[in-house]
Amino acid sequence: MSSELSAGRLLLASPDLLDPNFVDTVVLLLDVNDEGALGVVLNRPTALPVSEVLGEWGEVVEEPEVLFQGGPVATDGALAVALAAPGGENAAGFRVLWDRLGLLDLDTPRELVDGTVDRLRIFAGYAGWGAGQLEAEIAEGSWYVVPSRVDDVFLGDTHDLRRQVLRRQPGDLAFHATRPADPELN
Repeated sequence: MSSELSAGRLLLASPDLLDPNFVDTVVLLLDVNDEGALGVVLNRPTALPVSEVLGEWGEVVEEPEVLFQGGPVATDGALAVALAAPGGENAAGFRVLWDRLGLLDLDTPRELVDGTVDRLRIFAGYAGWGAGQLEAEIAEGSWYVVPSRVDDVFLGDTHDLRRQVLRRQPGDLAFHATRPADPELN
């Protein structure tokens, strides 16, 4: 299953994952290598407007224009995931991860970014795993690894994102979309 791990894949928390940082989360993997993996939680918006923390970046982020809680690591830092405009993949401050999706350096002057990015979302913190840690969590059944879509990253209302992603999966995995939080109460 580790061959499925790559930038652009989604990790969906299984019902067996009880860590409060990750219950019901959808994590977008941004980097996977021999030293570990890094991603951001897509479905944890905060109430904090981006403009209050990062000024003019609040004018260009997707709705809702708030910071998202990207994970429990380095919560005082920010990662900006962006969709480059066609031809904007080589713009200043942009690092392609796959297709036109990548990371935008928020230290890049805004005027250099204007017109090069179609969509932007900013995450406070990230989720990280050391070498072999994520593979072990997958093997024990904590995560489902599935393909992503660009819209998953920039969805306006992320409340139901996990169920939406599960519903479109083939086979038995789609059935988990309708599973109650506690099947024993069923």
